[in-house]
Amino acid sequence: MYKYEELHSRPSITPDSEIPENLLYLSHSFGYDSGRRRNLQLLDDRTLIFIAGNLLVLLDVSTKEQRYLRSCSGGGIGSITAHPSKEYFVVAEKGKQPNIIVFEYPSLRPFCILRGGTERTYSFVDFNPDGSLLASVGCAPDYMLTLWDWKKEMVMVSCMAVSQEVYRVSFSPYNPGQLTSSGSGHIKFWQTDSTFTGLKLQGLMGDFGKTAATDIEGCVELPDGKVVSGSDWGNLLLWDGNGIKVEICRKEGRSCHAGMVQPFALEDGQLMTIGSDGVVRGWDFESIDTADGNRDGSRFELEPMNELVVGHKVCLSSVVRSSVHDSFICFAQDSSGAIWKLDLSFTNTTPDPECLFSFHAGAIQGLDVSRKSHLMATTALDRSVKVFDFLAKRELTSSRFNQGGTALCWASPLVNQSGSLLVTGFEDGVVRLLELYDPQRLPVVPGRSPKGDAKLSLKQAFKPHNAHVTAIAYEQNGEILATGSSDSTVFFFTVGEKHDPIGFVHVPGPVQALEWSPHSHSESRLLILCQSGHVVEVHRPDPEAQRPTKTFQLLELPSIYFRFRSIKSRIEREEEITRRQAVKEKKKEERLKESKQLDAEPVEEEEEELPAISIPDPPSPLYCGFYSQPGQFWLSMGGFDSGFLYHCKFSEKQDQDPDQRQDEPFDFLPVHSTDDDPIRSVTFSSNRQLLLCGMHSGFIRVYPLQPGDSSLTSMQAYWALSVHDNQYGHLRHIRCSHDDHFVLTAGDDGNIFSFSLLPPEELEKGLQKQGATVPSPRVGLENEALAQDIEDPAAYSIETTKQKLEEDHLHQEAELKKAAKRKKLAKLRKKFRQLLDVNQSMPEHVRLKPAELEVHPCFREQVERVKAQRVRELRKQMAEEEERCTIVLSKLHDWFKDSPEASMVTVVAIGTDHRVSTYHLPALAEPSSQPRHPSPDISSTGGHKAAGLECRQSRAEPAKDGSLVEMEEVLPRPQPRKPEVKLTNRQLERLRKADEKAGQARAKIEKRKQEWAQLYAEKPNEDCEDPRDVQAIREAIENIGDLKLKLDKDSTVPKHLRMTAERKRAALMGLEENIFKKQTEMNQRIVALRDSKVLLLSQLKAQAQQVQQVQQRLAAHLHRPPPALPAMLPEETPEKKLQYSNAHLERYRVLREQSFHTLELEAATRLLEELEKGMEEEEEERGEEGTPSLSASSVSREEEETAEEEGVELSELEEELRKEEEIRLLYEQDCLLEQMESSVCQFDAELMLLLHQKLRLDCQLKMADLRQLTLYQELRILEEAERREDVLEQNLNKRIEEESNITSELEDFNEMLQLKQEDIAKLQEKETALKASFQASLGQGNKFEEFLTKVFKKKIKRVKKEEQTGSEEEEEDSDEDDDTEGGEAALDGIVCPPDCDPELFEDTLQLRERRLDLEELLVEERKSAEALKKECDTLFKKEKSMKASRKAAEDDLELINRETQRKMNELDVVVPLRLHQIKFDLKSDLSQALVMDVTELNRLQERIKQLHVEKSRQRDLYGETRKHRARLLRERRDMDANIQVLEKRCNEQMIAKFGRIVDLDALMTAPGNRKLEELKQKKLLREAGHAKEMKQLDRKVEEARDNLMEVTRRNTELVLCQTKLVDQTRELDRKLNARQKKMGRQFQDNRSRVDQEEVLRLQVLVKTQSQQTGALRREIALLSRQGGHVLPPGRAPLPSLPPLAPLPTLRGRTHTGFVSRKGGHVLPADHAPLPPLTPLSATPANEDQQEQLKVQMSPSRQGAT
Repeated sequence: MYKYEELHSRPSITPDSEIPENLLYLSHSFGYDSGRRRNLQLLDDRTLIFIAGNLLVLLDVSTKEQRYLRSCSGGGIGSITAHPSKEYFVVAEKGKQPNIIVFEYPSLRPFCILRGGTERTYSFVDFNPDGSLLASVGCAPDYMLTLWDWKKEMVMVSCMAVSQEVYRVSFSPYNPGQLTSSGSGHIKFWQTDSTFTGLKLQGLMGDFGKTAATDIEGCVELPDGKVVSGSDWGNLLLWDGNGIKVEICRKEGRSCHAGMVQPFALEDGQLMTIGSDGVVRGWDFESIDTADGNRDGSRFELEPMNELVVGHKVCLSSVVRSSVHDSFICFAQDSSGAIWKLDLSFTNTTPDPECLFSFHAGAIQGLDVSRKSHLMATTALDRSVKVFDFLAKRELTSSRFNQGGTALCWASPLVNQSGSLLVTGFEDGVVRLLELYDPQRLPVVPGRSPKGDAKLSLKQAFKPHNAHVTAIAYEQNGEILATGSSDSTVFFFTVGEKHDPIGFVHVPGPVQALEWSPHSHSESRLLILCQSGHVVEVHRPDPEAQRPTKTFQLLELPSIYFRFRSIKSRIEREEEITRRQAVKEKKKEERLKESKQLDAEPVEEEEEELPAISIPDPPSPLYCGFYSQPGQFWLSMGGFDSGFLYHCKFSEKQDQDPDQRQDEPFDFLPVHSTDDDPIRSVTFSSNRQLLLCGMHSGFIRVYPLQPGDSSLTSMQAYWALSVHDNQYGHLRHIRCSHDDHFVLTAGDDGNIFSFSLLPPEELEKGLQKQGATVPSPRVGLENEALAQDIEDPAAYSIETTKQKLEEDHLHQEAELKKAAKRKKLAKLRKKFRQLLDVNQSMPEHVRLKPAELEVHPCFREQVERVKAQRVRELRKQMAEEEERCTIVLSKLHDWFKDSPEASMVTVVAIGTDHRVSTYHLPALAEPSSQPRHPSPDISSTGGHKAAGLECRQSRAEPAKDGSLVEMEEVLPRPQPRKPEVKLTNRQLERLRKADEKAGQARAKIEKRKQEWAQLYAEKPNEDCEDPRDVQAIREAIENIGDLKLKLDKDSTVPKHLRMTAERKRAALMGLEENIFKKQTEMNQRIVALRDSKVLLLSQLKAQAQQVQQVQQRLAAHLHRPPPALPAMLPEETPEKKLQYSNAHLERYRVLREQSFHTLELEAATRLLEELEKGMEEEEEERGEEGTPSLSASSVSREEEETAEEEGVELSELEEELRKEEEIRLLYEQDCLLEQMESSVCQFDAELMLLLHQKLRLDCQLKMADLRQLTLYQELRILEEAERREDVLEQNLNKRIEEESNITSELEDFNEMLQLKQEDIAKLQEKETALKASFQASLGQGNKFEEFLTKVFKKKIKRVKKEEQTGSEEEEEDSDEDDDTEGGEAALDGIVCPPDCDPELFEDTLQLRERRLDLEELLVEERKSAEALKKECDTLFKKEKSMKASRKAAEDDLELINRETQRKMNELDVVVPLRLHQIKFDLKSDLSQALVMDVTELNRLQERIKQLHVEKSRQRDLYGETRKHRARLLRERRDMDANIQVLEKRCNEQMIAKFGRIVDLDALMTAPGNRKLEELKQKKLLREAGHAKEMKQLDRKVEEARDNLMEVTRRNTELVLCQTKLVDQTRELDRKLNARQKKMGRQFQDNRSRVDQEEVLRLQVLVKTQSQQTGALRREIALLSRQGGHVLPPGRAPLPSLPPLAPLPTLRGRTHTGFVSRKGGHVLPADHAPLPPLTPLSATPANEDQQEQLKVQMSPSRQGAT
């Protein structure tokens, strides 16, 4: 446990001062930082906590009591959260190395402190669902995400989230290891993994894909791992993995919420969301979880299940739920400055949302206190004015207006005795007088019951300014009111029952503050402080003086000016001089003592350069100031000049332009620790013994002062306390109460604090009351009509109204004059028409014709001719001048278009004075191409080597051709044969492809042989080293061991790293192009921003017109003033300066004629100024014409319609419709105005972002300019050295060329020598082969072997034959060949012995001749080889001498390079360094210092360690390499043995397959077999013949089948005929039976006898037919097995037939049907028996029987039967 009293921050007090620690006691907090994210947490059902500056406020919802916890660091609080069990809450702070403090609740004791989670600020903290872990996220610069085991005060894992601002981080309630962080333009999904080293975090950035990137304020994790997040435009995004699965919107593409949306909870099957539209909606979770995109894209349309509208103009930013189980109560943070209580049960009995607390939203713009009571009034840009009773710690009343408040002043009792008057300034320039009173004290009026303890009523409203009011001040005697504005004007009013305008004055800049001179001054003057650093003192205007009637401007009002000039750098310089003087004196004394002891002379040291005097540009802003004495005042400056209070006075020389003045303070007062924390506001206690300062960092400072100390000499000790937020809570307003018992502060963080100077106990005893006194209402206030308010933001100001009235008056007078002229002209026209009528009424012979009415026709014709002639003459005269003017115009146009002023575009912000301008882009210089001598290493050497290679190839070609000739002689040429069969094209194509395949195989084999040859050629020798190792050793020799700086004399730069003029020129051009590219990109962005502004202005104009149309249909009191429409400034569109019209030219001519007699230069200057002024006035007039405004007629018409409507009573339905229309119009008006405001703010934000980026680019460009200067200096040095190098390089190139020629010749001779040696080796091989063939020809056991061997080896003297002999000599000697050969043998003395084979003897002689030829060739080749060897030795000596001369030339060139490097090293290079980057002793000689990159130095230090590791690694590698070599040798032996085994196996398989060992290469390269193709062709021809025969047979079979079908058809006809006969028989039987029934019984006995006989006969017949059927079946089976009758295709065989009998012979006609042969059954009429079948084996007797058999066996017959 920790003690809170020991941890919380305390006030800082100047040491050794008597200021008590408890100088101020915190009384109450009236504000709420509603713009801070998640600034609301719930501890229990009635306690809320939120951050207020440096305080944590614990607010009791029911009693509204507050408890406070101060931040422990004093730097503010970053984020808060509550534990899920509500037993703890977390406060994450701000500052340097801030802490996270976990407090117990409700004891409020610190439980633990978490340290080291971030560097500056925590932006968010949150617990996991079970509360065991805490996650925190930091802000810039580290953006650190940390997971804490908070009870053990231990970090579990930490890593950088992203490089952007993170808004939140949350744990998944369903997946314990899953986290989600989101923020500015990103969302990231985290997963925690447990490893043996601890917990690890792995993040996956969300990919928006086609969806626009958006800021994500909140998200909710789903059970299946998906995540639902919000967006800027109001739709929900469903994330699956790290991608967007679907975007959820409402029907018809409507957004889920208007504006930002945040999902905050998932419960009861609903996903709850809030939005900036003030609505809470519930969405079906199942639909969202299973959502899928539609056809148009990845959008899913869904309507909410439930909806709760909190209120109008409500912006919900966070929601906390009640800790009670099954409770639907929530508390919501409203960014508009409220805390709401919501019931999210969504039932019929759900109560309406309840606003628990209401505060200001945003920065507090105005604060003042009553001079008579403990009352305080504040205003802000949220359009509200609030009054507080800071004694009772409660808000009394609040009023809202159409525009935000920007200034507030509580009138003194001299102005209003009751102290009830408040003067409030607004952002549209309107000033409203508000009257505060107690409504309970109004006279009782029947039917009206007063509510509240206080009320504000509008007393008067007027608009003195066109921009927001920044300052309001009453004169000390209360007779004059002064108001200041950002439009650089100060307006004066007389004070009375009504404030009447006196006039206004212009000041050099926007007004920051106004202060009237105190009573101690003899004259009443107003001190005007401007934000630009100007101070103006204006005399009090006389209300009774006569003023001009045309304007309110007080041109004759005396005023004096002061413009602040910075002296801070001079102050710091003087302080540095004083410090150095003190140090110098001290050292001097020490040296004097040492010199006296050692008798040595003191040595003077060199002094360092003093800090330069600088003036900030732009000037520092002025924050506040106050009078000290008449004509003197104190100023507090910001920016560069902060840290001092400057005492200033007005100069007596006031004849200079205020914008050109440079006035310096005559005194200054240093303020402790305010170099980066200037004073923003100042106030004094009533006795002026306490000076209270509001600081930029949110601190409050109190300085005790001595009485009457106007020079602030006693402003030394101070008491300071951190109150408001230290980052954005600038304390701009600080006041003391009328009794000096309270101090009240208000800051830009929206917080308002009250402090008491007395302890609470003494305060209660001294005041003895519970609340402040509210002024009573004036008499008759209840009967007064409401004052008319100014609701239209575009309403005219007082000055504009007067100017408009004056303009209307002049316009009216002009119209009267025009009417008089028109009247006179009308009379003349009427008189002329009367004359024409009279003329027309006269007789025709008297009537004047139209031509006669003219004075004379020739006059008109003459005038026309003269005019045309003059025009032609003038054109001829002006032709040259016209051409000259055209050329001059084009030149001027080009000049001004390319000038910096014309090409520069300046974009100005709309709401602020910030502006950004483009760069002037001069044309890039074209790179100069200066030819240099080619590099000797590449061009010369490479060229000669290529030439040598060509030569060597040409020499090698004959040998190759010779080998080809030999191969052609050895290979037998195939004999062509006549083909037996003509092959088809396909077969010929197949043969061609086979040949191609064989050719490809031969090429592949040849390529493989070449690869093997190359591989064997590249095979290193046994003692060869790895080229990579050799290269690594060479690089190590070059780069390791002898490291030298460029400053060393023997430093040598490698050739590939050597800088040349071309490279330097390319670097310079690249730098210029990069600068030009950066400037061009920035210019394009600025021009695009300008274009967007043009578009924005058109949109604003259209929206203003829409607002006008809406307001025309609204009542006047419901009009909201729209914002003033900005216009494009001339510097934003400089190209328009080059645009002109005829009117401009005419105006220029008139002005030129008027200024003809003045001096030429002055006239031209004034002429252009007047012309530009006229053009600007025309543009302004066009802008005013285009600006929408409500005319007086429309307003009057609305008033008339309103009056008429008031006079007529409307029905309830009409009244309801009117109200509905009014609500709709009000909503449209609000939406349009909000859109206009947001558009302007967005544009200003984009301009500010671009301005900051341009400033950063300016710094980079300045460094690039310095780099460019250095590159240019180096280029000059290199170009100078290049001229000297050219001579040396020419000499070197000559040496290299000679050396390369010699080397090429040497290589050629070496190659020729090698070829000769190869030829000698080949001849020796041929000689050996010749001997071997001779031995083979002898055979074994030849008895003449010795004799023939002597003959073969015998040496004889041969006669050399003439190489060139004539053909005639050959013919003459042809007959003597045999004699010559015989003569040779005879000459040798060798004759073929008997029994010796003559052919063998002749072969021996031929072999001997071939041996002799080979020996002669060997002798010649050896002589040639010897000559070549001698030539090689000579060339080797020449090459050695040439290398020595080349080395000398290279040394000379290297000397030049070193000299160039030395000159480049002497150049000064600008390297900006900070003091912490300098590790060198500044007092010593800096010539030994070295500038290095820190990363490079660290790399070198790290490299030392790496080299030790590499050394040990190389030792291990060496040992492993030796082992690897031994293993490779073993594997090589094994592979050799394996190769032998494989070769043996291959030979065995070839013998088994082919019967012999074949050449696989020859097999693969064998061409196509034409004989095989011919055989295949024969086979195909025979198959074609057989197929033809088969077709003939098939045709016969088809004919037979057709005959069978014909027979079957005839059989079917017969069967049909039989059927008809059977039917006729049945009919006859029926008739016969009917007739027989009538006969008597006389024939019965005879019939029975006949029937018995017939039955017996039929039984015999059945047996016979059964036997026949069995025989038929057996025969059919036998025929089927032996290949008998084949059925037609597609027909199944018939089933076995039952035994049938022939048709019976009818002996009697008494039966009704046929009687069966078995059993005597009667068959039906449709089952008549068939005739008997004849066996197939039986031979029919005749053709009729055969035909009958066919008919009986046909399938159609059987089917028909």
